Amino acid sequence: MKKVLIVGLGSAGKKHVDALVHLKKEQVSIFALRNDPKHADIYERVKNIRTLKDLTQVPDFAIISNPTSLHAFQIEQLLKYKIPLLIEKPVVSTIDDGIRIQREIKAKNIFTHVGCNLRFLKVMQFTKKFLEEKTLRINEVNIYGGSDLSQWRPHQDFRKSYSANEELGGGIHMDWIHELDYLYWLFGEPENSTKVFGRKSSLAINSIDYANYIFTYPDYFASVILNYYRKDRKRTLEVVASTGTLLVEIELGNVYFNNEKIFSHSETLIDTYTCQMEYFLNILKNKTNSMNDFDHALTVLKMCLPNEKA
Repeated sequence: MKKVLIVGLGSAGKKHVDALVHLKKEQVSIFALRNDPKHADIYERVKNIRTLKDLTQVPDFAIISNPTSLHAFQIEQLLKYKIPLLIEKPVVSTIDDGIRIQREIKAKNIFTHVGCNLRFLKVMQFTKKFLEEKTLRINEVNIYGGSDLSQWRPHQDFRKSYSANEELGGGIHMDWIHELDYLYWLFGEPENSTKVFGRKSSLAINSIDYANYIFTYPDYFASVILNYYRKDRKRTLEVVASTGTLLVEIELGNVYFNNEKIFSHSETLIDTYTCQMEYFLNILKNKTNSMNDFDHALTVLKMCLPNEKA
């Protein structure tokens, strides 16, 4: 029986637990590290613990899904067990934390995978294959991600969420680091960047609610615009090439080339957590490298943060 420790059982943590339970490849015993003793056991097969000292056995792996600002501390606490880590994005909240932990991970040879579930959307996997096979002469890449934060968690005051609070690691650039992750995944690391961040919207929150990036590649520029306030949610990738334009409607599951639909799938974002967990369990079993380990995620974090060069 697999023994799994999950740190943090918020919205992301619950999705990881649901993915584990859904797969049913083998029986799992899940322990959830939760600091607030008032939290009730919400899953029959998940046992709450208040401290790592409550663990009676070393887990087979751990999932880090608490607020980003706490990732560094918790990762360092778990390194002594020398177990594989599945770390929810963003990997940590500062580059200094990342560099320090990166050295420790390499010294202890810790297996890591950083969860960026958009990579597991079939529409994104089709897009990656299309770009690899067509070898387009790209002139421009445009990525847009806009969504209304006040509707993300309808039963919670959004201004009290970690997303709305910079000190907890919130900000649209961190929440939707997915867009920078798939830019890196599809097109590689840029040469340099220009970044603009703001807090000027009607949301009146202290975290960044607008981010605008321009990344320089050898033959083209890539623009990424993200915001927390768009009422009509939109998530798109546009690749303007010499032979035409590729448009990917990420959450709608459609891909167009020169206005002709070339792919469509009805998959939802929730489905990707199961795909991601299956991938993670398979690479653990087969002892193969992750396509998105700590090193890769730290590169994306440098692309993401305001004061870091791409």
